Amino acid sequence: MAILFSKLLLATDGSEHSIRSADCAVELAQKFHAKVDVVYVIDEKKSKSDVLQHVDKFDLKIERQEKIKPVLALLDKANITYEVHFTHGEPAPCIIDFAEKNESDCVIVGSRGRNKVQTMILGSVSHKVAKHAACPVLIIK
Repeated sequence: MAILFSKLLLATDGSEHSIRSADCAVELAQKFHAKVDVVYVIDEKKSKSDVLQHVDKFDLKIERQEKIKPVLALLDKANITYEVHFTHGEPAPCIIDFAEKNESDCVIVGSRGRNKVQTMILGSVSHKVAKHAACPVLIIK
């Protein structure tokens, strides 16, 4: 049985970890001629503090778009077909929900490299996604 990925979900927040994930998404997308859904989850907890610090919602939107520019640049450079999605909520459930609703074949997510104690206490988005997603999940360290 051959594995075929035609719809990839790249979870990103613009961090160094998600840029490494984007490199992997590019490789998979090229290999399988896949489309990539780039998903940026606006964490509601962080969103409230952002609103308090920023007066203009337009500025917040621009700031978020700037964060993912390096990821999009990698996809553009490789001529990968992609679509960007901004969602609101808790990151792991939003990523899982998006993957299910959009019938993603694989979720690609970065790992922040927390130690075992930090992960146990704080939880991990990548761990939660891997545990609960219906499709394969590729965690990039």
